[in-house]
Amino acid sequence: MSLKYESQLREPLVYGSKDYHQVTEDICRPIEVKPSKLWYIGFFIAVALLMFGSYSVFSEVTYGVGQWNLNKTVGWGWDITNFVWWVGIGHAGTLISAILLLFRQGWRTGVNRAAEAMTIFAVMCAGQFPIWHMGRVWMAFFVMPYPNTRGPLWVNFNSPLLWDVFAISTYFTVSLLFWYSGLLPDFATVRDRAKTKLRKKLYGIASFGWSGSTKHWQRQESLALVLAGLATPLVLSVHTIVSFDFATSVIPGWHTTIFPPYFVAGAIFSGFAMVQTLMLVLRKVYSLEDYITLGHIEAMNKVIVLTGSIVGCAYLTELFMAWYSQNKYEGYAFWYSRANLFSPYGWAYWAMMSCNVISPQIFWFRKMRRNIFVTFFMSIIVNVGMWFERFVIIVTSLYRDYLPSSWSVYYSPSIWEIGFYLGTFGLFFTCFFLFSKYFPVIAIAEIKHVLKTTGESYKENVGHIEEKEVEEFVHEYAHAH
Repeated sequence: MSLKYESQLREPLVYGSKDYHQVTEDICRPIEVKPSKLWYIGFFIAVALLMFGSYSVFSEVTYGVGQWNLNKTVGWGWDITNFVWWVGIGHAGTLISAILLLFRQGWRTGVNRAAEAMTIFAVMCAGQFPIWHMGRVWMAFFVMPYPNTRGPLWVNFNSPLLWDVFAISTYFTVSLLFWYSGLLPDFATVRDRAKTKLRKKLYGIASFGWSGSTKHWQRQESLALVLAGLATPLVLSVHTIVSFDFATSVIPGWHTTIFPPYFVAGAIFSGFAMVQTLMLVLRKVYSLEDYITLGHIEAMNKVIVLTGSIVGCAYLTELFMAWYSQNKYEGYAFWYSRANLFSPYGWAYWAMMSCNVISPQIFWFRKMRRNIFVTFFMSIIVNVGMWFERFVIIVTSLYRDYLPSSWSVYYSPSIWEIGFYLGTFGLFFTCFFLFSKYFPVIAIAEIKHVLKTTGESYKENVGHIEEKEVEEFVHEYAHAH
């Protein structure tokens, strides 16, 4: 007897009367048909943004960092703001994949593939900002810790900026391996369905000769668990180390021990919001409503309201400590530079509070958590708010230092800083459009794995099956005794 332990009250993860073949057809269809006009329009807009960003970087490398509006006190502007923002967005993918895999959460299967891809593309965007911020980027090899003949010139292993290099490169590598190893069985499925020799050959190379044998599945599942185990501490460590860039300094507004946990919560917060933005569009465009269900959307909105509340507590703790410590420099940074609506950057602080703390509270209501329009609108609002958070932390702590004589004029970005930022959007969406066209955006094998326990048609029939099994068991037991 095989009694099933999946609750009948729990919402199905796959809607409709699907069988294995129908799952394959639905998810492979977007890869096998010609792209729509909307896809081409979106792709060319993304490429245009990427080209504008490339020219902005070319201008900065040719003429120097003076092309950016950095000044005496604001030595970190939009570039580091955007670096921290993109790293944060990259957190949700690995969290959805790794941590929820270890906790055996079935609802991850509908969204994990696109979330993992989002992680990789976001980290690709983030990694560029510190590199181009060097100015003389052709001297970048000087920061590489390798045996050399440069005498006493060596990287500073005490610097969190160097830890960033190690943490983010490790995170990128593990995330890429995790994403690609999960793609192997799906590439083999697309290979076997290919109509042309070229597609068969390319997907055959990409699938590494996957045959679907028991040994292949065992190795793939073992690898997924090992990589999930490696990625889980990385999710926590990467943004903790990014926060050390600020927290280990003595600048008022940065020198605080609350930064590591609240940066991690903020990263998960913004990452889940970006997953919502992308998945709601994919769900509509590719008609995947049966696989990315309202249950998935509601589960992610619960994480958003939780992490948004944690971030809100962190903001209030900072304000409290600035008052309670009676440190006049900390008090000035928080109560004048930030919380004062009439200070030069007060508008940015209150935009951050409105977007990150107040607006997500709407998700305490189940009706709002399951509303597609509200979710899409809120996902964009949250990421705008998280960008303002990074801007507020960096600029409002720097534009007024200890010496009033060196106080800078109002910092605002130059066209090349804006162009570089837009260029990373171009890179991100160019990669994402190509991913959605040539890769299965939902893990076919993982959906099939949960289909027989959480599919709608299964749930309708399972009650009758279990009753029959119980009767058979009682009959057999009575007969045996």
